[in-house]
Amino acid sequence: MSGPDESTAPAPSVTVFSTCTVDTVGPDVATSTLNLLRRLGFGARLVRGATCCGQPAWNSGFGPEARRVARRTLRALARTEGPIVVPSGSCTSMIVIHWKELFHGDRLAPAAAEVAARTEELSRFLDRHGVSHASTPESNQTATTVHDSCHGLRGLGLKGESRRLLAAAGVPLVECSTSERCCGFGGTFSVKMPAVSSAMADEKLDDMVASGASRVVGGDLSCLMQLEGRARRRGLDLEFRHLAEVLDESGLSKEPTGGNRP
Repeated sequence: MSGPDESTAPAPSVTVFSTCTVDTVGPDVATSTLNLLRRLGFGARLVRGATCCGQPAWNSGFGPEARRVARRTLRALARTEGPIVVPSGSCTSMIVIHWKELFHGDRLAPAAAEVAARTEELSRFLDRHGVSHASTPESNQTATTVHDSCHGLRGLGLKGESRRLLAAAGVPLVECSTSERCCGFGGTFSVKMPAVSSAMADEKLDDMVASGASRVVGGDLSCLMQLEGRARRRGLDLEFRHLAEVLDESGLSKEPTGGNRP
């Protein structure tokens, strides 16, 4: 007997946890994430019923409160099947790394471990699946620099993924010496220590302007909000975009020859 017709086989399912920050401040990031995954051939859809991963409360030392908030999101994600993709290194690291401690001793601990095992940050997921073809390469050739968020870089080891994807999209990249330094947001840190937070952002912004970049791209909307807020206050001519939006606009999709990266 011949195998099933691949043209009629159902697309593998992928769940997108868009995060509460994206939902409230940058919903276009969720739309772009869905577009990218669907061009890869996945049946991508947003998770229903999820809210926050609990990170703000957790980072501030409020464990029980963080667990109460995250429990709703955990239950929603546990009802899904297949990979869970998150357009945020910060929230991904919370689920993959910190939920183990957050739910330690809780009856939902096994579910937290199962969900964590299926969760992956967007740039790593795209890079791992051989995304390297842009149907409409960047036409305006905007000089772009990448901000490596702390949780993505140090928590998840993300660095080259976003750069490889942007290069595949035809985006001219420039590197800043401060690309790996914290932007100063740090969740409630920016509220508790505003002067220090602003100084940290300004140091990065000065370096970005000196590099000749016109656009800053990152994988965490919270970091981009922090930097954009300071840039606007200072009157700096810099554009801030989430990686998903830039890649979506380029038409980035699976390379024509197919095949996943090992």
